[in-house]
Amino acid sequence: MSYYDYTVTERDGSTTSLDKYKGKVLLIVNTATGCGFTPQYDDLEKIYADFKDRGFEVLDFPCNQFADQAPESDEEIHQFCTMKFGTEFPQFKKVEVNGESADPLFADLATERPFQGFGKGLKAKALQKFAQANNKKFGDKAYIMWNFTKFLVDRQGQLVARFEPTVDMAEVRRAVEAQL
Repeated sequence: MSYYDYTVTERDGSTTSLDKYKGKVLLIVNTATGCGFTPQYDDLEKIYADFKDRGFEVLDFPCNQFADQAPESDEEIHQFCTMKFGTEFPQFKKVEVNGESADPLFADLATERPFQGFGKGLKAKALQKFAQANNKKFGDKAYIMWNFTKFLVDRQGQLVARFEPTVDMAEVRRAVEAQL
């Protein structure tokens, strides 16, 4: 199976197949507007702007499951991202990435590439505590540990990497470029 086979919900509520991105490299991200990692929108937009003409897409899925850091409506989230960060990449309807109602795309991505930790350092240790407390309610369906988890899909629709929010965006950029 290919990740191009999934159907997702657009901001307006209509559904679309990821098949429309067939042959492109995808970076699929769960995001939030009120998170300490929200400034990563700048990096995501820069990577998108630099590589979109080479067959690259960032697919943005807002999520409010992590400390209620994306409580706004889909339209308010979109306005915030475009006005504050100048984002131009596709942004979809807010999703759940954990629990019984987890979007199948994220459940499958995270099942294929499970969480391996936030890395080392103070930020990683602090985030680990917050994530553990937040995700207790999801039990074995805590697929994603925090906002700005990124999944890199190659041109054949296969998952090649998972990046936790603590991973340096320069590393994400290098991985994207290697797929192009």
